[in-house]
Amino acid sequence: MLFFGIDWSCDHHDVCIRSEAGECLSRLRIEHSAEGFRRLEAERRKFAVPAHACLVGIETAYNLLVDYLVDLDYVVYIIAPKATDGYRNRQRLSGAHDDASDAALLADIVRTDRASHRQWRANAPLTQQILGQVRLIEVLRQSIQRQTNQLREALVRTYPAALDTFKDLNAQIALHFLAAYPTAQEAAELSGEQFAAFCREHAYYRKDVALRYAQLQNTVPTAHPAVVQAQRNQVRVLAQVLLGEVRYRLEALTELRSLFAQHPDAPIFDSLPGAGDLLAPALLAKFGDDRTRFPVAADVQALAGTCPVTARSGRVTDIRFRKGCDHEFRRIAQAFALSSVGQSGWAQASWQQVRQHSRSDSHATRILANRWLAIIWKLWQTRCPYDEAYYLQQRSRRCQPKKV
Repeated sequence: MLFFGIDWSCDHHDVCIRSEAGECLSRLRIEHSAEGFRRLEAERRKFAVPAHACLVGIETAYNLLVDYLVDLDYVVYIIAPKATDGYRNRQRLSGAHDDASDAALLADIVRTDRASHRQWRANAPLTQQILGQVRLIEVLRQSIQRQTNQLREALVRTYPAALDTFKDLNAQIALHFLAAYPTAQEAAELSGEQFAAFCREHAYYRKDVALRYAQLQNTVPTAHPAVVQAQRNQVRVLAQVLLGEVRYRLEALTELRSLFAQHPDAPIFDSLPGAGDLLAPALLAKFGDDRTRFPVAADVQALAGTCPVTARSGRVTDIRFRKGCDHEFRRIAQAFALSSVGQSGWAQASWQQVRQHSRSDSHATRILANRWLAIIWKLWQTRCPYDEAYYLQQRSRRCQPKKV
């Protein structure tokens, strides 16, 4: 058996290979390229040890090298960087290190402490696609929010009537209108019939067309013509950019729904109250396919950062916010918990009760998310959809005093 430690970077990777006795058999630096990967494989063959008997320690799973090693049947362990720091301090009190020493340390970790870490198992391609779509939608959401804020700021200065007419600047009819009529002067030249025709042209058939036109014609303070002209292109371009991003996000949501419906675990996450079209697949993707990854609910709660860190020493107990976690998972878990408040009776009651004693809304939501993750973990392990009536029944049974 061989133990590989790999300190990775964008363009090269330092590798240390150790024997079972801890002897350093080889040190090398490979390029992040197909030739570099082949060189690593050739180095392994020198020792006549099969790939499945080679244990690899590396600090990231999102790397082409990891995909390459898993495909060749290497056993890969993902070591968190903070964990590596702890092992480093055990060996060097000064804290001095470089890429080569980090590679040697990672090889030692998988040689002596692999029982404290879990083997990396990639999710099925479908689950990876779902996670990719979830991340794409989040990137688009952040971009839409940023561009919307910039557009709103420009309109407040030069075109306030548009804000009165279109409360939701992300609505496609609003963006179409602002791209076509980026100033109040251009919009003022429209007649009621022309505005109605514009709405029909862009598939807007609601009954409030006349009201919107009236709001557009309201008299409001006007900016200096030079300021309006300076902002005109910004309003027009931002509206066009936002229109594209809004459409891409809708398309991504449609694709996500299609992928999610194909997954065998979809009924479990689709049954969660308030999860909806986005949070249900997001939770599925973060739980993944490997049910041995989280042997107990506390493991998934720690990864998502919903449970605190407790440090006890003698009579002193210190409870702290968990910083080392999957921040994406925490955001998704808290978003679901907040959404569930309006759909689940016990979740709403629990949130209100916890909020009285918590520091903030976010703190209360995180506590509720922690409870939800324990429930979802059980559903995920047993492959059963959520049933609120059954959950309340079991909860009531647990709360009953035990008979003596």
